[in-house]
Amino acid sequence: MSEGSELFNSYEQEYVVLRKSLTKILESKIPTLRGEEKKVASRAAERELEEADEIVEQMEIELHNLPQALRARLQSKLRGYKAEMSQLKKTLKNVVSNSGERDELLGDHTVLDLDSAGMDQRSRLLAGTDRLQDSSRRLQDSHRLALETESLGVGILGDLRSQREQIQHTRDTLFEADSSIDRATRTLKSMTRRMMTNKLISAAIVLVLILIICFIIYMKFF
Repeated sequence: MSEGSELFNSYEQEYVVLRKSLTKILESKIPTLRGEEKKVASRAAERELEEADEIVEQMEIELHNLPQALRARLQSKLRGYKAEMSQLKKTLKNVVSNSGERDELLGDHTVLDLDSAGMDQRSRLLAGTDRLQDSSRRLQDSHRLALETESLGVGILGDLRSQREQIQHTRDTLFEADSSIDRATRTLKSMTRRMMTNKLISAAIVLVLILIICFIIYMKFF
């Protein structure tokens, strides 16, 4: 049995059981019966064939919900089951046609409702319906989780965008501060040069004045 989802594997197991039962009825049981017993066995085969057909349809539905890689591996298996169903239907048709009782079987609804195998069929179909509903709930939960994850992702992207803008603003502020520091440094250096120049000029003026005073004193007394 190929690897697949739990629901697909469950359908597959039910189908295998029904197929074995149908094969036994069509090939071994019905040919050995006569009269009413043959009619009952044929009706049971029809019911199981309908149930098996329903299970194959449910497997096909579940197949569409599986990942692409897994679906590709199971499609050949499903095609094989459909081919088996077609062959079983042909075999049943031949059995019913040969017995000359097909019309009676198709119209005998009261016996089908009272037959215990019919109750078993209903139980299996109900169980299959429950599994389909469970699968639908799981899909809805997965969809809701995906929406919540998407919403969370949008919120995270918004926070990252806001943080990026803050970092960009901080970097621009640092660039402006660095530029202001450079201007202040150049201004201080210029002021320092002016101060040194002023000191030199002042010293030169003082020296000249001292020389002039000394010259005047010399001329006065000598």
